Amino acid sequence: MTDVLLDTPRAPDRIDAGTGGCASGATLREAAAAAGKAGVLERYAADYPQGPHDQPQSMCPAFGSLRVGLRMRRTATILSGSACCVYGLTFTSHFYGAKRSVGYVPFSSETLVTGKLFEDIRDAVHEIADPANYDTIVVTNLCVPTASGVPLQLLPKEINGVRIIGIDVPGFGIPTHAEAKDVLAGAMLAYARREAETGPVAPMPGRNADRPTITLLGEMFPVDPIGIGQMLDPMGLAAGPVVPTREWRELYAALDCAAVAAIHPFYTASVREFQAAGRSVLPSAPVGADGTAAWLKAVGEACGVSADRIAEAQNRFVPAIRGALAANPIKGRVTLSGYEGSELLVARLLVESGADVPYVGTACPRTPWSDPDREWLEARGVHVQYRASLEQDIAAVDDFEPDLAIGTTPVVQHAKSRSIPGLYFTNLISARPLMGPAGAGSLGPVVGGALANKDRFLRMSEFFEGVGQGPNTGVWEKEPVDRPQFKARYAAKRIAMAKAEEAVGS
Repeated sequence: MTDVLLDTPRAPDRIDAGTGGCASGATLREAAAAAGKAGVLERYAADYPQGPHDQPQSMCPAFGSLRVGLRMRRTATILSGSACCVYGLTFTSHFYGAKRSVGYVPFSSETLVTGKLFEDIRDAVHEIADPANYDTIVVTNLCVPTASGVPLQLLPKEINGVRIIGIDVPGFGIPTHAEAKDVLAGAMLAYARREAETGPVAPMPGRNADRPTITLLGEMFPVDPIGIGQMLDPMGLAAGPVVPTREWRELYAALDCAAVAAIHPFYTASVREFQAAGRSVLPSAPVGADGTAAWLKAVGEACGVSADRIAEAQNRFVPAIRGALAANPIKGRVTLSGYEGSELLVARLLVESGADVPYVGTACPRTPWSDPDREWLEARGVHVQYRASLEQDIAAVDDFEPDLAIGTTPVVQHAKSRSIPGLYFTNLISARPLMGPAGAGSLGPVVGGALANKDRFLRMSEFFEGVGQGPNTGVWEKEPVDRPQFKARYAAKRIAMAKAEEAVGS
């Protein structure tokens, strides 16, 4: 093992296991490049271009890749990172009810710098690589091990028949947790594609092999793939697996498809693997009447379906969708923002339901697979903001003064502080069907109920008027006094200390 370590980049001495967290993105990025991770970072910069901020404004990106691994059967996950980061990320396993452990290889500054951490990771992988329990082991470098150049690519590709996949998911290279899902999904697809190219692979039990399938790219509400399958049926097509998948064999079936539907348009690495397998990738999704008609036409033409059969599918479902939209109208101005990747689809559904939507922001980047949705929205006067920052989302609430703000937690908090009803996008909007007739009627009740709360918010604001704002909020025996001069003094000291440290480091 010593010979291998001598051939790998040495970890920079200045990376400390207890420092260099999310707030030190630029420093860690430079260290990672110097430690041999330049190629990984260049790939990420191309796949996931940065926005106005050089680090995520939401949860740690590894939240996304960890979720993908935890949802897969017979898959073990090992994290390599600072203990505080790993502790926080274990929340994912509890939140999603994974009912499985998250492995962790502890380290110190010494093991980072000497390369012993890589040996410890290798030993841990060998210890748990039991084919009776696992098909795959995923090892993930978080920020500090990535910045230190821990070479997961040197791990064995397979141990005792168990696949080993090592990925880097640093907060200074992956802008959102949604895109981190793509990092692991793409790595798994690449591995599965190589397996399929070298010999026979295990079939997926119960797979409908008599019809060409459409692989669905992006996590969605469980009812949506069923609804999409019903819409494909008149064209002689079937819905294939949803990527990220729930088990390894589904990856083979996903690659063995007639076409791929990029329901969520940010899976750049996954798209690359499908294209390498010779599969065409289709944008947008069957959302709303216009979106469903256009999507069915695009899918049918890509799969060589006759115009009559495409029309049959459209005539069976589009009128039903229009009826569901008409039965669940939405009246009011709504701003929309989020980081799931489905924001433009939800905006289309809101507009077709009758809502006035002046702004939709998504933390994900612009890609070719969201162009039809962007063009449709912009043609109706909607401002579409890719890589939207929290500041931009909040400014939209202030500028457009909506009747309802749908967004992330801080956006909703800001809206409610202004007596504007708000709905948390992830839990209340994206966690419901969006496709087909079921999706067309799903937003009306929840959005309508929230819109009806406007008077209630105004009464609450009037009742609590005068209790203070910011640090003065609440009821006090002695009201706190803000001291901006102290803040300015300590801010100046922090800037001076940072400049001194930078001078020493250079």
